Amino acid sequence: MAHSKGPSLSNSRGSNIYVGSEIRDSISLLDVLYANAFEEEDIDSAVAKKAEADFYRGAPPQWLNFCWAERPMSADKTTPFIKRDGYTELIQNIQKRRKGDLTSTIKLLHQPGSGGTTLAKQVLWDMRKTLRCAVLTGPTSDISAIAKQVIHLFTAGDQGQQNTVLLLLNDVCIQKNLQDAIMKEITDRNITTHMPVVIILNCLRKAVIKQEDRNNSRHVILRMELSEAERQQFEEKQIEISRSYGNEHKQFHGFNIMQEKFCGDYVKETCAFLNVRKKRRPKNSQLLAFLSLVNAYVPGSHLLQSQCQAFLGHQDGYRSFEQRMEPFTHLIVTFPSKQGQDKHVRMAHPLIAQQCFELLASAGVTRSDTARHFLTDFCVEEVQQHLMSVIKDMLTKREITVDDQQNAEWKQDMLTKGEMGEERKGKFSRLIQDIQDTEGKESKSNCVSVLQLASNKFKQNPFFPQALARFFYIVKRAYSKAEKWAKIAKDRDPNNSFVADTLGQVYKNHLMSRVKVEQSSFRISKEQGSIRVPKEQGWDRVTKPQGSFKVPEELGSISAQEILQLSTMAFEAFKDEEKAAENEQGADTQYDGINNVSHIYNNRGLFGYLQVANIVFDSLVSLDKNWQKVLTMEISADSFFISIGQKKLFKYKPLIISLRDEVERKCEFFDGYLTYSKPSKKENEPHYFQTDVKNCYHKYVGTCKPIHSESAIDVPLQKLKEEMAIAFPGLLCCLDKGYDEGREVIKKEWEKKKDGDGENNASQNFILANIILSEVEAASPMLTSLPILKRILERNLLANLSNQTPEFYFLVLLLFWPEEHKKMDFNIDLNKCVLEMQESYKNTYKKHLRSRYLRPLIFLGKGEGLSRLVHRSKIDNLLVEEKPMARPQARQDFTSQKWSSGEVWREPSVQDLLLPVNGVVRQHRVFACINGKEIKVCADQQSKVWKSGDVCFYLGFTIRGPVAYDIHYPSHSGRIKEEEPHKNVGSTRHQIDQRPGL
Repeated sequence: MAHSKGPSLSNSRGSNIYVGSEIRDSISLLDVLYANAFEEEDIDSAVAKKAEADFYRGAPPQWLNFCWAERPMSADKTTPFIKRDGYTELIQNIQKRRKGDLTSTIKLLHQPGSGGTTLAKQVLWDMRKTLRCAVLTGPTSDISAIAKQVIHLFTAGDQGQQNTVLLLLNDVCIQKNLQDAIMKEITDRNITTHMPVVIILNCLRKAVIKQEDRNNSRHVILRMELSEAERQQFEEKQIEISRSYGNEHKQFHGFNIMQEKFCGDYVKETCAFLNVRKKRRPKNSQLLAFLSLVNAYVPGSHLLQSQCQAFLGHQDGYRSFEQRMEPFTHLIVTFPSKQGQDKHVRMAHPLIAQQCFELLASAGVTRSDTARHFLTDFCVEEVQQHLMSVIKDMLTKREITVDDQQNAEWKQDMLTKGEMGEERKGKFSRLIQDIQDTEGKESKSNCVSVLQLASNKFKQNPFFPQALARFFYIVKRAYSKAEKWAKIAKDRDPNNSFVADTLGQVYKNHLMSRVKVEQSSFRISKEQGSIRVPKEQGWDRVTKPQGSFKVPEELGSISAQEILQLSTMAFEAFKDEEKAAENEQGADTQYDGINNVSHIYNNRGLFGYLQVANIVFDSLVSLDKNWQKVLTMEISADSFFISIGQKKLFKYKPLIISLRDEVERKCEFFDGYLTYSKPSKKENEPHYFQTDVKNCYHKYVGTCKPIHSESAIDVPLQKLKEEMAIAFPGLLCCLDKGYDEGREVIKKEWEKKKDGDGENNASQNFILANIILSEVEAASPMLTSLPILKRILERNLLANLSNQTPEFYFLVLLLFWPEEHKKMDFNIDLNKCVLEMQESYKNTYKKHLRSRYLRPLIFLGKGEGLSRLVHRSKIDNLLVEEKPMARPQARQDFTSQKWSSGEVWREPSVQDLLLPVNGVVRQHRVFACINGKEIKVCADQQSKVWKSGDVCFYLGFTIRGPVAYDIHYPSHSGRIKEEEPHKNVGSTRHQIDQRPGL
């Protein structure tokens, strides 16, 4: 038998193959669960019983636990390993994925201490003879290396011996990047397979389970609660354990807490013996506090036994670590990691860690005390990377909360993408927030002392001073101290744009606070009868009525000079951040174990600049309405300063005269950024994002003609700016903006400009204006005919097909995409055009849009001429027609869910609108087939391109090129994911050819 020769792996036919040392060495980052694990091994019953007892006490499961549970050795073992309710759902989801995409993911979201890791490993154990099961245990910094090892595991054995890998990621957030890397490896190696390559089981701890998580069918959720069926299983197992272990089972806290339905009373009784002293606590008591600290605030973490022994000091005789921890030994667990490595130590359960921490706090040993002692007494020597990661998470990781009482003044700064309603990220880490909430008058200073201690101790780390700066400006509103620590953080990592962002936020929020205090005080003075006297461009100090808002002493009245002074610092900080972001190529950077090195482009410098510009505009105009004409360049700054007797403002003239152009440039960036892409397929930009950008644009650019600008601007151009239709992206999203009457005006203005200066861009915009107008009124007499539009493009095609903008190629593809059985009236190599477009995209947009999902902008429909071009907004309108919703945000969320889930392609109205396209897959590449020619297109989901053969799809166009959506293999529809068959898609190639269209 294969297993007699060593470890074996299952293949897709249900048999096993022997795995030699060469393959085993090539998958060192993975803990592979071999199909014949423990078979024909003489398992030492004492070792197995010890592992079982450790597991029941709270240690994470070992493969031996599952094996031992299946081997009834005595009459005491009468019940099987407990299967939580999520077990069957998880197995079913995995079985569905076995008939689906090349790579797919299932998320197991589990509250800390609910048994999520056990459930995940139990599923791997039970499927080891069906799939190739493994756990990622190596470092996650090199995603490419992990992908290569996953492929090695998939292909192990002779040709035809492949089998799907079931890969467990345990609380590691690299899933999307890993899937992309695996797909790249599959394509590069031209792996041909009729089965999925990998199913990723992403096991994530989440204290708060959001509503969107509950609604996602790909998520299995495990909470700290038991169903009636689960309770029955635990009671039966408890009887068996008490027979096998006698009184010892009373200290099996990991099991007992679950069996008691996570009851707080059990936890309190377990920890009731603790007699906490505030001073002169023994070392083992201090160590217990440290373990409680890290396990309460970084669930799943551990300390190394060697670190713990070093803290306890020289051994007293030959006492073991467990003996030295008496009487607390039963509250902690020690367990092996990898063979030969240091043991791990942690609390038996997160609820016990939390209870111990509460008892310490009630006895006067505060959270901040414990955190400070941990940093000074436990972390005495050079801190290892593992422990550094724990400390960083404990002090800086902001988690999702359900607290909706956050101060509205700072709400916008705290919100991040996708955080809507009551569920959003906390302002600080849970530990810092708990210190702030529980330690009374000293809470704020204690938060500062902990973060300052970490900042001073770890002198190379930028994230602790960054968190400290955030605390100073958000909570204490001590802006000079916040500025100091933000600069320290920036100095420690000058190339990190996300660290640089904090300094800009300090200045921005300082400016906001001054302006808002003034506005608040003014409202109070009107409502409560206090007197406020105008003084120059600011206000004199308000007389404080009884019970009114108190203006802080250091703030006083705001003036135009102070507004400009603060905004200048903010503008410069955000410009520095923008430069740093431009230099962060970051496409391949990943989490390095300590630092979260983002692979996305950081837009906060650009966005922060616009936010400050909004504040400057509103605050200056509130002082004097003539500031609006100064900031929009309608009147000169010189004459205005002289007229109001403010010569000291002349030093800000360079800033003032540059503001309009800077705002326009940054708004132009976001015009394309938001039109062409979104954060991910399932996420939209925060609702306030586009609003702030549009507001800023209209204030500075879209209101009037800048007479005193160095660059003269004609009236038609200003008219287009007012309509936000001056650039290609703005034109493209005119349908989203609802400019029903303005579209004809826009088309007229671009028609005037197409033969003037800048002919190429103007011509492109003129063509696009016709396409947009045709979407609304296909028979409009104002429309230019398709042959004329083609001839406009032909002039540029004849001159040069290379070195054009992505927008130029976009139009070429739209206008010259061939129709079945119709001869093209202009000979153009569309494959070359696609390649040129991709190269142009790479040079123009890739750096900024990396990792973002490129929106489909136009689809190929069933009409003719311009009528066959279907704007995405038309599909959105079809989706909401059947389900009217009052709130725009609700409509956006609804349509976004339809797109991300793929339900959009099942809608009959959408199927009636779009044209099914025939194509072929060859070597993981997709081609559209028209008139005997093949045109290469991208796949919207590369994981669906699982084998060569005929396919059909819908064709859309992004700013990178043509894309195949909803790819189906009609002759093998059973192999595709568990969806309904595509409308009109037959089971043979012949049936496809009978459909109307391409």
